[in-house]
Amino acid sequence: MEIENGYKCWLRYKNVEDQSVLSSYRPFCRNITVTKTSDIINYALDELIDGISSMCSIVPTVTDEFVEEAGLVIGTDRSKIIDIVGKEAFESLDREGYMIKTVKSKIAIAGKSDLGILYGVFHFLRILQSEKSITNLDIFENPQNKIRMIDHWDNLDGTIERGYAGNSIFYKDNKVSFDQRRIKDYARLLSSIGINAISLNNVNVRENEMRLITKTYLTDVAKIADIFRNYGIKIFLSVNFASPTYVGKLLTSDPLDFSVKDWWKGKVREIYEYIPDFGGFIVKADSEYTSGPFAYGRTHADGANTIAQALGQFGSLLIWRAFVYKMQDWRDRKTDRAKAAYEFFKPLDGKFLDNVILQIKNGPMDFQVREPVSPLFGAMESTNQMLELQITQEYTGHQIDLCYLVPQWKEVFDFDTYAAGRGSKVSNVVSGKTFKRPYGGVAGVSNVGDDPNWTGHPLAQANLYGFGRLAWNPNLSSEDITNEWTKLTFGNNPEVVKTISEMLLSSWRIYESYTSPLGVGWMVNPGIHYGPNVDGYEYSKWGTYHYADHEGIGVDRTKATGTDFISQYRPQVAEIYESLEKCPDELLLFFHHVPYTHRLKSGKTIIQHIYDSHFDGVEKVIEMKEKWIGLKDHVDQIIFNEVLERFELQLKNAIEWCDVINSYFWRKSGIKDEFGRKIY
Repeated sequence: MEIENGYKCWLRYKNVEDQSVLSSYRPFCRNITVTKTSDIINYALDELIDGISSMCSIVPTVTDEFVEEAGLVIGTDRSKIIDIVGKEAFESLDREGYMIKTVKSKIAIAGKSDLGILYGVFHFLRILQSEKSITNLDIFENPQNKIRMIDHWDNLDGTIERGYAGNSIFYKDNKVSFDQRRIKDYARLLSSIGINAISLNNVNVRENEMRLITKTYLTDVAKIADIFRNYGIKIFLSVNFASPTYVGKLLTSDPLDFSVKDWWKGKVREIYEYIPDFGGFIVKADSEYTSGPFAYGRTHADGANTIAQALGQFGSLLIWRAFVYKMQDWRDRKTDRAKAAYEFFKPLDGKFLDNVILQIKNGPMDFQVREPVSPLFGAMESTNQMLELQITQEYTGHQIDLCYLVPQWKEVFDFDTYAAGRGSKVSNVVSGKTFKRPYGGVAGVSNVGDDPNWTGHPLAQANLYGFGRLAWNPNLSSEDITNEWTKLTFGNNPEVVKTISEMLLSSWRIYESYTSPLGVGWMVNPGIHYGPNVDGYEYSKWGTYHYADHEGIGVDRTKATGTDFISQYRPQVAEIYESLEKCPDELLLFFHHVPYTHRLKSGKTIIQHIYDSHFDGVEKVIEMKEKWIGLKDHVDQIIFNEVLERFELQLKNAIEWCDVINSYFWRKSGIKDEFGRKIY
């Protein structure tokens, strides 16, 4: 019997246990008609056969001819598939879209492209894994976002910046080094959730990584691209803006210098000799000591357009990160890091080439457990935009603490920017729908490493899964995604599904409750970003302050008396955040400096909320741990033990947070806890 250690993630394909369901599946799954073959369709067919064989204990017969008996029909051949799925619906499919439809004794999985078939097959297998009925399927799916991307922060030496699941699966000892089977399995995992792009290296491109775009490494990078290609995933590389100088040995990297423009064009041509479907570059420039166009008195549009023009000759994309800000003096109460991205990029709206996409972090700061949505999403009407989310848990528990981020991401996607009137949700802005832009999408910073279960914490796999599902369709509910992942990973036992789903859905707010309160953020140990350090960043150059004194706490970002960050939002949003009465409590300290005695909408004072939430967070972690222990007989032993170990570490962490934060604010404010609990 194979031991389950989490390696298969949500593609376990366990036997269907309900015999009545199994008997309804087998007639449809005995025969598969394939109307067309290709590398991608062959991989889809392999997946389908493997899944059916494992779940239904039958090996389907495969043919390229229609048979009279019941069966599956997969393909893109319009003339052969149209009678089953219907002409109008078929013509409405996008290139990556698919249909799954039951007509009498047959189920068709149809798409206009091979990739649509692959996605449709994975969807069909999800249905079987969840033991749902297939006798009356009528599914129509088009992805909302054209680009659904995973950004790896892997380095050539094998380390991963902000990686909490082991070392790189791509690199080791400054070489491209990988297990072909593991990369194929990773491609399967990503394709099963609709990912169609991947960046293979850290956005902080150091000297060694600069050489990934040279002949020394491109042969091996191309081998990785060959594997991902069969699952519809294009390869991107992060590049250093100063590559013309460091790699090309030019005297300058000035984007308006003709020799620099020619160098980029030649470099892109060279890459395409190795990777004919290369996706493009990602650039982090003029940010956190990385070089950029500012060194030459140029704008970000100048810098981006030179590289984009070189990529454009092959139809490739340049993804330009908007994570740019200046260092500041903690004594300065008017300079505000949160304003930086808007101030740098808003004046450049409409000046980027059409194959440039501005990649914007979900909030104006840096992936905090709670911060508002970046106002830049409502500001760039003439620029392609992507939403950047962090799957890896840099500020949310390092994949030690359980912190399921899908509910957080849903709030971001659903946020109304009012950029084109009511209903201008972030999901519509980044998809290109709101401003009718040609490109857009979602990028997630990977949480994957070479640990046997991929993500270190087995339950952290849910964040990777949820990211892909939301990138495909931001309108899916957190509850549906969570239940789906739990069933695929742990089976259909109602008690297991209910318990794990509830734990996941509550975990983000539990983590928030025992860490930083009411949107203030940054109370972490500098550098590592794990564990409490209330003043760790308070006097730093990074602009990450809470301004707590003996009277109150919070950053005044109002127009009336503060930094005026709020004015970067559209008036309908700014009016809410400007008002103490209307501002949501969970973001109050991000936008306002208030006394500890200020009463929240709950009726509690700020200080009492801090005490209560931190004590409550510890209790909630204890409850989650006990719930997990109750599942011991229903969960694979290796996974059970790994998760239990993480909960034990999380409880220690939560207690430390609680004691440090509460003691700090009791000493700062001099106001006692109403309930007389132990505060040091």
